[in-house]
Amino acid sequence: MTLTLRHFLPLAAATALAISTASVALADEIYATNGVAINGYDAVAYFTDHKPVKGSDKFTTNYKGTTFYFASAAHRDAFAGNPEHYAPQFGGYCAYGTAEGHKAPTEPQAFTVVDDKLYLNYNDHVMQTWRTDIGGYIKKANANWDTVKEQPAP
Repeated sequence: MTLTLRHFLPLAAATALAISTASVALADEIYATNGVAINGYDAVAYFTDHKPVKGSDKFTTNYKGTTFYFASAAHRDAFAGNPEHYAPQFGGYCAYGTAEGHKAPTEPQAFTVVDDKLYLNYNDHVMQTWRTDIGGYIKKANANWDTVKEQPAP
């Protein structure tokens, strides 16, 4: 069979659709270890308990293809009702790293809640740097996020 332009166009369109869909999936990813966000810590507890609290595999929900663990059914339900509010900013990648233009993993204890949003950092040392100019780093991270989110996971 000889391929003509008539045969090629549907194939090209399907390929373009597959590539664009893959890009959207990458852009929406949440940083996870073994498919679990925040190393299994409860995203809602950062707001209610003001500290990292280990979640349980008894209370889970899926958001953007990633499993989130919670310490209670109430926390799971709160998250499920408004995941954009509780999910960490920048897909759970290090907020300081995003400000610097790259993706970096995070540790659950290195966090800050600012203006009712959760920001995670690479480690305690990076968190201390982040806290020297939170507003400035948030502004830089927001400006960089569209580019950074397209980078491969670390």
